Amino acid sequence: MATASQPRLRADALRNRERIVAAAREVLVEHGIESSLDEIARRAGVGNATLYRHFADRRELIHHVSLSVMGRIADQAERARAEEPDAFRALRRFVHAAADERIGALCPLFSEGGIDKDHREHVEARERLESAIEALIRDARESGQLRADVAIGDLMVAITQLTRPLPDPGCLDFALFARRHLQLFLDGLMNPARSELPGSPSTLDDLRRLAQGSAALHH
Repeated sequence: MATASQPRLRADALRNRERIVAAAREVLVEHGIESSLDEIARRAGVGNATLYRHFADRRELIHHVSLSVMGRIADQAERARAEEPDAFRALRRFVHAAADERIGALCPLFSEGGIDKDHREHVEARERLESAIEALIRDARESGQLRADVAIGDLMVAITQLTRPLPDPGCLDFALFARRHLQLFLDGLMNPARSELPGSPSTLDDLRRLAQGSAALHH
C-alpha cells in the first residue's frame, strides 16, 4: 500500500506546488512585492503550512515564479515559431502572448525580490528564453519584414513598458489599451522603416549593464 500510494502523494504535492506558483504570480502582479503570503495560500486553495512546506520564504517563492514566467514565455516563443508559417506573424503572436503574462508588472518584482540571477536554474531559464526570442527576431529580419535597426532589447523594453500597470488602479479595460498600443508598436517594427531611430539597437547585454549601473547608483 505504501508503495502504491507514494506516486499519488507526489502528484498531489506537485499540483499544490503548481497552484501556489500560479496564485503567487497573480497576487504579485496585483499587489506587488509585499503581497500577503496568506492571500497567496488562500488563492491557491492550500493552507499556510502547505505553502511553507514547498517554499521556505518569499524570496524562494519569487524565484520559482520567475522560473515559471520565463518558462511560459519561452514556450510561447517556441510554439509561435513552430506553428506560424509567416515569420512576422510569429513575432506578433509572441509579443501579445508575452504581454498576457504581464511581464511589465513582474519585472520590478524580480529585481526587488532578492532573486539570485546567477542561480543555475535562473541562468538556464533565461538563456532558453533569450534564444527563443532571438530566433523569432532573426526569422522576421531574414524574411525582410522586420526593420534592421531593432534588436531583442528594443522588443523587451517595449513589451515591459506597455504592460506596466497604469497609475490609476481604477482604470478599466487595461488589457484592451495594452493590446492596442502593442499593435501600434508592432506596426512600427515593420520594414520598410518610416523613420530613422536615434541611437543603436539594444541588446540584452545593454539592458543588463544599464540595470547594474542603476543598482549601483541606489547603493
